[in-house]
Amino acid sequence: MTNRNKNVFQALVCGYPISIFFIVVNEFCERFSYYGMRAVLVLYFKYFLRWDDDFATTIYHTFVALCYLTPILGAIVADSWLGKFKTIVYLSIVYALGQVVLAVSAIHDITDNDRDGTPDNMAFHVALSMVGLLLIALGTGGIKPCVAAFGGDQFEDHQEKQRSTFFSIFYLSINAGSLLSTVITPILRAQECGIHSQQKCYPLAFGVPAALMVVALIVFIVGSQMYNKTAPQGNIMVKVCKCIGFAISNRFRHRHPAYPKREHWMDWAEERYDKLLIAQVKMVVKVLFLYIPLPMFWALFDQQGSRWTLQATTMDGDFVSPSHIAPRQTVNPILILILVPIVDSLVYPLISKCKLNFSPLKRMTTGMFLAALAFVAAGLVQIQIDQTLPTFPLSTQSQVKVLNMLDRPLDITAGSHSFKLDAFTANNDYLTFDDSFSLELGPGAFYPITLSDASRNTLVILQDGPLPRPVVFDDITAKPEQGANAIRFFNGLGSTLNITIGNLDFNGVGASNMSKYLAVPHGKYVTSFIFRQCIYNQQLGFGSSYTLVIPPTFTFGPNVRRRLLTQVPLDLYCSNKLVYVQTVTSSQAPSNMKSVLQAGWLLTVAVGNIIVLIVAEAATLEDQWAEYILFASLLVAVCISFAIMGYFYTYTDPSKIEAHFREMEPNEKRKNMDGKDRVQRHNEEKCSDSSSDEEEESTQTKL
Repeated sequence: MTNRNKNVFQALVCGYPISIFFIVVNEFCERFSYYGMRAVLVLYFKYFLRWDDDFATTIYHTFVALCYLTPILGAIVADSWLGKFKTIVYLSIVYALGQVVLAVSAIHDITDNDRDGTPDNMAFHVALSMVGLLLIALGTGGIKPCVAAFGGDQFEDHQEKQRSTFFSIFYLSINAGSLLSTVITPILRAQECGIHSQQKCYPLAFGVPAALMVVALIVFIVGSQMYNKTAPQGNIMVKVCKCIGFAISNRFRHRHPAYPKREHWMDWAEERYDKLLIAQVKMVVKVLFLYIPLPMFWALFDQQGSRWTLQATTMDGDFVSPSHIAPRQTVNPILILILVPIVDSLVYPLISKCKLNFSPLKRMTTGMFLAALAFVAAGLVQIQIDQTLPTFPLSTQSQVKVLNMLDRPLDITAGSHSFKLDAFTANNDYLTFDDSFSLELGPGAFYPITLSDASRNTLVILQDGPLPRPVVFDDITAKPEQGANAIRFFNGLGSTLNITIGNLDFNGVGASNMSKYLAVPHGKYVTSFIFRQCIYNQQLGFGSSYTLVIPPTFTFGPNVRRRLLTQVPLDLYCSNKLVYVQTVTSSQAPSNMKSVLQAGWLLTVAVGNIIVLIVAEAATLEDQWAEYILFASLLVAVCISFAIMGYFYTYTDPSKIEAHFREMEPNEKRKNMDGKDRVQRHNEEKCSDSSSDEEEESTQTKL
């Protein structure tokens, strides 16, 4: 069987096979599909499926870990059975199906029988989402090790320059797809859509990436007749694993002190494998040992899509609107595209001119240290956020704010709290109670008050005949979602008011009654009271809670004023990924073992995400800032150990080692042939002597 499909039409454009253009377009669409979906995934978990932050983080990182574990399976299937082309086609179908299933799962109207905008059968949407994500993880991970390698197969041996240019364009298409998708899909999500009720348009945000994945599949199949398709030749990763496994088992069988020691533990594989393969495996193991600390870096890096995104939802959106939170994730690819050429053409040459040995391992150590600094910054930002958030009641407590709607000052005693309120005013802070309490509003006005646990309430004092009486209204107990402002009105007038804010209608607020909360986005709005034709203008920020009292106005619940701009420096730190590249992989790997190191690299990403989900579920830290500092501390510790490992690491030249063993092979073969010749001559002489003796014995017998 030939290695290449010879019956292909090799059309060339500017010296390049035309088939690579199909591959580049396919990769752009696939990366758009993946990163676009991932940009809004944790927000989908939080706001659509109604999961808490920790569980949303856990499922998000479980999904990412699966996406980086399945490439090993895809590589084995492609190299051992199906070949790269069929593996890409079959798994792309699985991938596209998963994207479609995920988009369908986000349609709230499917189970919204009462048409209130909330799915009535959430278990159906969760199950459909998990099936979609599982298919996506299998598809994107399975094709990940195949597409770039398949593109390289399109070039002949004399087209090394064109192949190098192709890989540059190929990785540019990856960054371009990532950049555009993380801008576009959050904007699509911010739109409102629905049949019976208008909600955030997750079906559109997931549907466009699904459509791009279908386009990627079609484009790839269209170029089928132009591809060079290499037949499966066995997976080097499987061979390496078998070699390592045999060396370990053979060493275990010969663990008795009577057996002589060997220079390296891999030398115990010499009984079955040739010395060149063993030498190559030694170089691979040496580099893989350096990969051991790397999962902790990825544990921090991939939290840009989970913890940092969730942190951004609690911040002031004057720089980036919380309804478009995910675009801040675009800062990372933008910084990579900007800083990579700057660092390569300016920073590193300057360091070299200063005669400083800034080796690849030192660059990686620097990258880890910068990532740790990024999480220290995230912790400091979280402390500032926590200081601006109100103190909500514990599970056994209740809180009360008292609003005096009488036209005179009033002395109030609530439990152990005594204070005086002027007309149409409220106390500044909530009062916290562990149990029921008595409320005294003057002579003869005593009322027992019992409130629900973990609740916030507004207690409005109204005039009821000769005595004042309290009326309790429930307040919100969490920051409004997605940067909206929770607004309600208390109508202190004697007639019903029809109130609108922008296009939102409060549907008539009765006399001496409180309206329901409505979520109003950021911006300047005109509030119309269709009563005496009164119009009130107000500029709304992000994530605030307002109770507007009529006739006076009262605002409570502080804004969360820590801006999203603060997270830009965090992205700047984490863009250090550009100095945390696989330089060691490319320079220290044998020519036929790069795929093994690539698999090890992807495995470190998967393990890093597993670390995050373990911490999210197992950690008992109550404060989010403490978790950020924990991750930063762990990475600093890992950074120190990696620096020590790098200090003792000795660089090797794989090509020289391979050439040395290839030169040894002919000599060993000649030695083996000489040995075989000597043995054969010895056997022939022995046979000749034996035949002479037999002849002599026969002669003597005849005599």
